Amino acid sequence: MTTREHFKITFNLAYPVMLSQLGQVLVGVADSMMVGQLGAVPLAASSLANSIFFVVLMFGMGVSMGITPLVSKADGKGKSKRISQLFQHGLWMNIATSVVLTLLLVGLGEILYFLDQPAQVVDQAIPYLWVITASLFPFMIFQNFKQFAEGLSQTRQAMYITIFCNVINIALNWVLIFGKLGFSEMGLMGAGYATLISRILMPILMGLYVLKSRRYQVFDLSLGIKKFSRLLFVKILNIGVPTGFQYIFEVSAFSAAAIMMGWIGVNALAAHQIALNLAAISYMMASGLSTAGMIRIGNQIGKGDMKTMRDAGMMVFKMVLVFMSMSALIFILGRFFLPTLYIDDPEVISLAATLLIIAGLFQLSDGAQVVGLGVLRGMEDVRVPTIVTLLAYWVFGLPLAYLLAFPLGLNEVGIWYGLLIGLSFTAVLLFIRFHRLSNRLIAGGTISQASQKA
Repeated sequence: MTTREHFKITFNLAYPVMLSQLGQVLVGVADSMMVGQLGAVPLAASSLANSIFFVVLMFGMGVSMGITPLVSKADGKGKSKRISQLFQHGLWMNIATSVVLTLLLVGLGEILYFLDQPAQVVDQAIPYLWVITASLFPFMIFQNFKQFAEGLSQTRQAMYITIFCNVINIALNWVLIFGKLGFSEMGLMGAGYATLISRILMPILMGLYVLKSRRYQVFDLSLGIKKFSRLLFVKILNIGVPTGFQYIFEVSAFSAAAIMMGWIGVNALAAHQIALNLAAISYMMASGLSTAGMIRIGNQIGKGDMKTMRDAGMMVFKMVLVFMSMSALIFILGRFFLPTLYIDDPEVISLAATLLIIAGLFQLSDGAQVVGLGVLRGMEDVRVPTIVTLLAYWVFGLPLAYLLAFPLGLNEVGIWYGLLIGLSFTAVLLFIRFHRLSNRLIAGGTISQASQKA
């Protein structure tokens, strides 16, 4: 394939996923913007609750992604029966995962009282957390349908549904937060209920599409498992669980950063939430490119074309660096305007503007590391990348963030510099691993052999 052909195929796969991922994160962005109009305390409460919830949510999302590279690989080999089994086993795996994670969140909510956070923030954060926790079950059902379709290179449908449900969420935010159209003013809780309702709608629409579409009639998409396979569950989990931990190590690092921001004060926590919300937009869109890379890598391995597989992976790295460079420019140039979309507190705006400069600096590292995780996931290489993310964020990044923020007195800026270093460390190591693995596969080795030597 030519470079232009690689770009076209990857772009056509990626942009619907990018917009779909953007739609998911915009649920939180819309909540933060509207809740920010209520003041710094509700915004800080939203930040604190979401810092706990999104760690668990992203783990669940990672587990659900275990079926995608397997479906993509099976599609490359033309094995429709295998794809049907992956759908059925993945569905019940995601249902079980959602139940376990919901029970975990119920326990974690009580911990907020012991994290040395401002009392007024915790009092508002806990009931909000309970409401958004209820959205986890329908979200995981949606993820199963979404990851199944994306494994077959069908990425547009989830995009349309996610964008539509995001519009519903924003409309419900306006009605429930501020008490419009005859409804009572619910404040922060209104944002929680709006999120819950929109996430219930997502699996209903995606499920109806997948189960009724002629495109998928070649597959057996019955909701029960006709032929149970423990080995298939293990194979999905061998990819999904490490992927979930990859997300946990990164997202929990930012959640831990939110807790450290709370030690500094309410304004610091609110500024952190604004900068993190904006950085999450570019990150989730970069993760769309990561998903496209994962699909292409798995599909080409299924076809046995290792040269095209490597070229496809390298194209995704190039595309994400260009995209994240533009994001960095927007953050730095718009650092004083963008926070005003969330809040009108001058001190919070000033703090957020400072953090956005650092957010701009780590855009390239953030994009490269999320693509690195995606392309390696397409090769079913997840264990070493999981160890890399653990070391990068929790052994180097966060301890350094604490050192810079408190003993060295850099406060908010120090925390974000620590995160920047963790992201950069991850990006470099993951790119090196993909480079070595892909070269060894071209030379004729198997994936397991290449993984051992890399």
